[in-house]
Amino acid sequence: MKMENLILAVLECSANVRQSQKNIGKLAMLWQKNIYPLKMILQYQHRKKTKHMEVWWALSEEAIKGLKVSPEEINEVCIQLGPSLRDGSKELFDELCAAKVPVLVFSAGLGDTVMSVLKHCDVLLPNVEVVSNFLKYDSDGCIMGFKDRLIHVYNKNEYAIKGTDFYNQIVDRDNVILLGDSIGDASMVEGMDHLKVVLKIGFLYARSEESLPNYMNTFDIVLQDDQTMEVPRAILNYIKNSASHQSELSSN
Repeated sequence: MKMENLILAVLECSANVRQSQKNIGKLAMLWQKNIYPLKMILQYQHRKKTKHMEVWWALSEEAIKGLKVSPEEINEVCIQLGPSLRDGSKELFDELCAAKVPVLVFSAGLGDTVMSVLKHCDVLLPNVEVVSNFLKYDSDGCIMGFKDRLIHVYNKNEYAIKGTDFYNQIVDRDNVILLGDSIGDASMVEGMDHLKVVLKIGFLYARSEESLPNYMNTFDIVLQDDQTMEVPRAILNYIKNSASHQSELSSN
């Protein structure tokens, strides 16, 4: 499930937001009719899409202000909706943790739901960092809006993590495997000038034939209708085996 839909599902399922369902319904219609199609437009209209994304998030923030949706409710709804990660995600996260590889989950959705999903799927491991939009509450438990500057699909990049403890952990690492399912995701490494090798893997679903040329020009690998993590796992295993082989050669 896309994070934008997960946000709406959390709000709609909460017993404390019935009075605002009209606003939430309008928000869902706005997303489906205006914002979502913009994500499908070619990259040369990046500025237009960025502007509309900012409008979307401003409207969504206004729609949820004053609502009383507790972290516990968010967690319950995520559990009710069931697993939302691709097959093999648990194994990939475990393998990355065992190899001591830092993992950044960069989401333009709602960070509170992302955290709940990761916890529910048992992949919120010590090497995992989540950068997203998190809810801000007042003393009565009502939502005040979002913390810090909003992150959307066209501005989630180096600026959001620079200066953080996580950034300091990865600043000396030269190589990155980037996974994303939108054209904007390919820009998540923008500003990270220290990187030498970036392998970009794109997951393509909607309007597959129409979007394929643009994805092929943007990502190094494009996976069509692939709901698994088989390819990233195969790449990781290849890297580990190569490193092990090189180590054996060096010791001989």
